[in-house]
Amino acid sequence: MRILKNKTNIDFISKRRIAVYISMMVNLAILVGIATVGFNLGVDFAGGTVVELKFNQPISAAEVRKRAEAGGLHEVSVQNIGSEAENTFLLRMGGVTQLNEASSEKAKAAINGLGNVKSIYVDMPNGIINLRSTAPLTTGSIKQTVEASGTGVQEVRELGEAQGGGFDYQVVASGMADKVQVALAQGQPQPDFETRRVDYVGPQVGKQLRNKGIAAMLYTMVAILVYIAFRFDFKFGPGALAAMLHDVVMVSGFYLVSRREFNLTSIAALLTIIGYSVNDTIVIYDRIREDMGKFKGKPLPEVINIAINDTLARTFLTSFTTALSLVGLLIFGVGEIWDFAMAMLVGIVVGTYSSIYIASPLTIWLDERAAAREGRAKGGMKPKTA
Repeated sequence: MRILKNKTNIDFISKRRIAVYISMMVNLAILVGIATVGFNLGVDFAGGTVVELKFNQPISAAEVRKRAEAGGLHEVSVQNIGSEAENTFLLRMGGVTQLNEASSEKAKAAINGLGNVKSIYVDMPNGIINLRSTAPLTTGSIKQTVEASGTGVQEVRELGEAQGGGFDYQVVASGMADKVQVALAQGQPQPDFETRRVDYVGPQVGKQLRNKGIAAMLYTMVAILVYIAFRFDFKFGPGALAAMLHDVVMVSGFYLVSRREFNLTSIAALLTIIGYSVNDTIVIYDRIREDMGKFKGKPLPEVINIAINDTLARTFLTSFTTALSLVGLLIFGVGEIWDFAMAMLVGIVVGTYSSIYIASPLTIWLDERAAAREGRAKGGMKPKTA
C-alpha cells in the first residue's frame, strides 16, 4: 500500500513565481493587520487575572458569562476546561485589582465627600489609594465609602499623623478574583461554586514575558541560520530564514484572524513550528546538494525539482502522521490545548509549503544573481595586449 509512488515527476518549480507572489501578499496583509488591529493578548502578556471555578451543578459557559455580566463583569472571557460533566471554567479578565481609571475617579469623589480630605493619590497598578485628611477619620467609614462607590476593599490601613500635618490612610483594593466571586454569587442563596485557582499577572510582568518570548524566537532563528551557514553554501541560508519567517507570520495570522488569545502557549507553538519547518527544509536541501553532484551540468531549477520529487513521499508522510496526532487534540482538547493544536496544524501545512515554494525559489534567485554578476564581470574584462 502506497499513498505516493516511489518516483513522482511534478513540476513544482514552474509555479514558484505565482506562489511567491501570493505568499508575499498574504504575509503583507497579516503584518498590516498585526500593526493596526493587533493580537488578542492573553493574561500572560497583557496582564490580568485568571480564576478557575468549579460549579456543583450542570451549567454552560454562556450561563456563566451571563451571570458574570449581570454582576458587573462585562469584559470577561469564559472558557470550559475538562469534560462537560466537570463543570469547570476559566474566567480571564484584564486588571489585577478592582481599581481602574473609572473606579478610581468614583472612589476619589466618594472620599472627598467625607470632608476634611486634604489630598488623594491613586496607585492603580498596585491597587492602592493614599489619602491625607486634616482631621481623624475612621477606617470603617473610609472602607464603607469606597465600597459604596463600586470598588471592593481588602483593608484600610491607618498610617498615623503626617510630619507636615494631617492624618494618613491607605486603602488597599480587593483583587479581581473577589469581584468574580461576588458577581457570580449574586442572586444565589449560597455560592454554587468553589474557587480552585487564582493567577495574577501584573502589566510589567506581562510586558517582560512578551519581550522574552519574542527574544526566544529571534535567538532560535539566528542559531538555526548559523547552523545552515556552516552546513550548506551561503545561497541556501537566506531561503531557510525566509521560510521560517514566512511560517511564523502565517501562524501569527491564524491568531490574528481567529482572535484566539496570544500568550505563552502561542510562543511555544511558534518555536515548535520554526523547528519543524527548518527540519523539512534541511531534508530538501540535503537532497539538492546530493543531486547537484549527481546531475552536473543540469540547471539548478531542474535539480531542485528532482530533489523535491525525491523527498516528496517522505515530506508528505511526515506531515500527515504529525497532523494525525493533532486531530485527537482538536477533537478532545479545549482552551489553550486546542489553540496549540490548531496553530501547529496550520504550521505543518505552511511549513511543508514554504520548504518547496519559499526556500527553494529564493535559492534559485540567489544562484541566478550570482551567475549574472559573474557574467558581467567576465564581460567587463578587457583582453590583454602585447
